[in-house]
Amino acid sequence: MSTVREQNIEAKSTDSLTSEPSQTHRLVTAFASVRSGLRGVPKFSFFYLTLIIIVTIFAPIIAPFDPIKTEPTNILASPSWGSHMLGTDHLGRDILSRIIFGARISVVVGFMAVFISGSLGTLIALISGVVRGWTDTLLMRLTDGFLALPYLMVAVTVIAILGAGLWNVILVIALLRWMTYARIIRGEVLQLMQMDYIRLARVAGSGNLRIILRHVAPNIINTMLVLATLEVGLAIIAEASLSYLGLGIPRPQPSWGTMLAESQEWVFVAWWLPMVPGIAITFLVMSCNLTGDWLRDRTDPTRRQL
Repeated sequence: MSTVREQNIEAKSTDSLTSEPSQTHRLVTAFASVRSGLRGVPKFSFFYLTLIIIVTIFAPIIAPFDPIKTEPTNILASPSWGSHMLGTDHLGRDILSRIIFGARISVVVGFMAVFISGSLGTLIALISGVVRGWTDTLLMRLTDGFLALPYLMVAVTVIAILGAGLWNVILVIALLRWMTYARIIRGEVLQLMQMDYIRLARVAGSGNLRIILRHVAPNIINTMLVLATLEVGLAIIAEASLSYLGLGIPRPQPSWGTMLAESQEWVFVAWWLPMVPGIAITFLVMSCNLTGDWLRDRTDPTRRQL
């Protein structure tokens, strides 16, 4: 009996020893796969985007002060490590807190506008490229008409009519940016429609809806992601431009464009007022564009980095 017990104990210990390396091997394999997937990623852009997303989620916790609370006794305080790290504005509001909450507005506007415009543009591209005929002609002429519109002038006019507000800005930017998706994705859909498996699906009796859902849509996801990454930067610039003109996020909400507009009178007195939001916008747009370029290279087999 003792011998059998000893053998059981040895077997359990052997199993535990063999299971530990397997778990370690799984962790190493997972880490290696993640590292391989992020190969060539622009490190600064990836870090900055990650930082902005974290700041957006935890803005009320991270911000040291109330972004709209004024301090008349602390007007135009220069940046210092003691209290206001990025200084204060002409009303005594903390610049760091306003930058943090302004990042939330820029990210929300950018992602929501891209989601709406991408969904609308992709839907039009799928219908146009699969159905063809007069439907394709009508939708493409509509796309050309929207492309011919002066973007900023139309946005300013619509916002002036509807009124400034977060959702109005998102809808205006989305409705004026879907044409890029429609044009580019339609070209890819037309190429996919010439593939043999699409023709076989037609012969097998598949309708347009089934072909779109089963065969076309899964093959354009990479293109959609790349376009969305590049379009986020343009949406952020559009929101900052409208806010700069006083037609975006209403004051006193801390939008980066509004902060630039309010700093015009104090450029030669307080250099940090225009510089801080300007650098934040520049780095965010640059990070989105560089990440989009990297994502395009990673998803395109002809340009993939080995």
